Amino acid sequence: MKPPAKPITLKELAATLELSQSTVSRIINGEAAAHRIAEETRQRVLHAAALYGYTANAVARSLRQKRTYTIGVIVPEISEGYSTAVLSGVEDELLKDGYFYFVVSHRHRPELLHGYPRMMLTRSVEGIIAIDTAIEEELPVPLVSISGHRRREGVINIELDHRQAAHLALSHLKSLGHRHIAFIKGQAFSSDTNPRWKAIAEEAKVLDLPVDPQLVVQLQSPEPGPGPGTEVTRQLLQTGRPFTAIFAFNDVTAIGSILALREAGMRVPRDVSVLGFDDVLAASTNNPPLTTIQQPLRGMGQAAASTLLKLIQGELPQPYPPAITVLPKLIVRKSTGHVAQHPAAYAADADD
Repeated sequence: MKPPAKPITLKELAATLELSQSTVSRIINGEAAAHRIAEETRQRVLHAAALYGYTANAVARSLRQKRTYTIGVIVPEISEGYSTAVLSGVEDELLKDGYFYFVVSHRHRPELLHGYPRMMLTRSVEGIIAIDTAIEEELPVPLVSISGHRRREGVINIELDHRQAAHLALSHLKSLGHRHIAFIKGQAFSSDTNPRWKAIAEEAKVLDLPVDPQLVVQLQSPEPGPGPGTEVTRQLLQTGRPFTAIFAFNDVTAIGSILALREAGMRVPRDVSVLGFDDVLAASTNNPPLTTIQQPLRGMGQAAASTLLKLIQGELPQPYPPAITVLPKLIVRKSTGHVAQHPAAYAADADD
């Protein structure tokens, strides 16, 4: 059939396909999966829409429904690792439901942290997702926070069970014979730093593992990449305090630690075991592949977006839960191993 000379309307397209206007509209707006529309029907509608030159008028839809279908996402920075993995999950859910979203990164600059939420409101967002970012002010739109760790009315947090994560990590190291463990804490500005360290300290007591204050260092630099991890691992080595394992704040830091150990002539895991956190893509391809605590990062992004859309659409029963907790997994690879049989520096725990 020859396409019409002028663009076809939704009503005409639906009549041509012998489908309801609502079915055609849902497919055109990317809502087929949400309404369980058959893939064959979806393909038929999209093919006909392309053939007849039909495009949905998003502006008209917004005006008609008094909706913008726009979400704002705030992240500390965009680089390979934590943020991009979470964002992929956010994107999965929003695109499936036909929402547009835009992302801003604040790089921990106070003026941006304060200004971005208001800037998003001027662009008529219907809701905001904050990733590892504390939003202090009250907002007139729904807010879902990933690793925000702030209990505020109307804000739902997507959080990892850090106590379980600490148990998995420390139990693994203890089972390999490690008692002299160095710890790398996250930067002070990271929302996960304090909850994670509190969980580690509590679990170390339960497992009767000593925590040497001289073997606890904290990341300082806000720069992404392994550099900050390399820097603090050099500090650990300069203390002269013996350790057989490092538990790093995240995978990128752990990779930096391995670089510093290698620089010092040490081998992983023969001389020092290294354990990371997150299970980013680079963890499995690192040399050696990194043992890590896996956060379901993509799943956390999906949960945040799904929860936000339910809030916007009024589908979440009240009272709203303050937090949705997700569970970690221990992923054992080749960066951890048993303590050497006769390491002279660690022959006894005399100073425990």
